Amino acid sequence: MARTVLVTGGSNGIGRAIAARFAAAGERVVITGRDPDKLKAAAAELGVDGVVCDGTVPAQLSALARDLGPAVHVLVNNAGGNTDFEVDATQQRADDLEVLAAGWRANLDANLMTAVLTTQAVADLMPPGGSVISIGSIGAERGAGSYGAAKAALAAWNLGVSAELGPRGVTANVISAGYIEGTDFFRDRLTSARRESLVAATHDRRPGRPQDIAETVLFLASPGARHITGQTIHVNGGAFATR
Repeated sequence: MARTVLVTGGSNGIGRAIAARFAAAGERVVITGRDPDKLKAAAAELGVDGVVCDGTVPAQLSALARDLGPAVHVLVNNAGGNTDFEVDATQQRADDLEVLAAGWRANLDANLMTAVLTTQAVADLMPPGGSVISIGSIGAERGAGSYGAAKAALAAWNLGVSAELGPRGVTANVISAGYIEGTDFFRDRLTSARRESLVAATHDRRPGRPQDIAETVLFLASPGARHITGQTIHVNGGAFATR
């Protein structure tokens, strides 16, 4: 029987690749996003269900949970991104406390609160064998301002989720992604020099690809990963090495 897989932020980039991989495996996939046009197009192209939903709005998440059906077997908290890139760089002033506060709250909302609220909304729908997989970032290890702090908080929060859901047979893990090409993460701010430095930092001398993350997500949601929980799995070509 096909599982129900919920992928937040599934219209493009990493989320789209994850949704495509589960759909190819025969699962029922539901993607969410805030842009109705992008979401409708992506859902049609992938052959999945699309639901317009802002993961920072509790009422929308409650409605989503009611409409998903009796069970959600896999939740992929992919929605997020560095909201600093959405602000005109010429208007960013670190000495303006109001601007600073708004910038930090935006990144925390986008990268932490979307995962917290979505997981809480669907937790009661997850049966034994379920998986919560959240997409983190190498930025958590690099002091990348409010974005890095939000992703570090995501990993810390995941430990509590794992402890809470583990007795029910549900795993919870974070995938910490390095530089992934083929996404709009950097908007138009990635210079060729910066890209070269990101690739040079890897051991395999190549950029990550959305499919790299999708395959790792698929594994963490598989029967072979049932004893892996409470972990941060680094997928970055060795740009951040662990031991």
